[in-house]
Amino acid sequence: MLRQIEGSRGVAEGVARCRPEVICAYPISPQTHIVEALSTLVKSGELAPCESSTWSRSSPRCRWRSALGDGAYTATASQGLLYMAEPLYNASGLGLPIVMTVTNRAIGAPINVWNDHSDSISQRDSGWIQEDKTSSAEMLPADAPVLNLNAAAVFGGLAVANEPGEAARRKAAAMAGVI
Repeated sequence: MLRQIEGSRGVAEGVARCRPEVICAYPISPQTHIVEALSTLVKSGELAPCESSTWSRSSPRCRWRSALGDGAYTATASQGLLYMAEPLYNASGLGLPIVMTVTNRAIGAPINVWNDHSDSISQRDSGWIQEDKTSSAEMLPADAPVLNLNAAAVFGGLAVANEPGEAARRKAAAMAGVI
């Protein structure tokens, strides 16, 4: 059944389908609607309760849970992404499969609400794989399979697990739908 919904709600529903175990977010417009919608989905029972808090208080926890194989999701924009700069390099350096939605907004002082890519471009060399979308409608097909991999990161079509050995390869393959 087709229905028309606001783009941030669509992103939240896509994330909810992936059943993340931990959600960290820096509440800053325009991504605030995503985490608000996730909260509504938890309240309505459509998404099981999961660990959640702001990025500043739970960044180490988000990285730790991701290293254990839990599905980790975060969302931010603009100065919120700059606030995360150091942890972003740490997460990518450790090869942690955290999925992040960046709703692009200009970086400026004292405040700027124009939409451009200055926030995500500022983190171009942080080691994160970035995919740019032209509309909210493109988000669901892209983010859903990535977050479902939980303990596996995908690089060039190869699943690389954070756990050593055959068990990790089997788990990554099962989550990717290979077996």
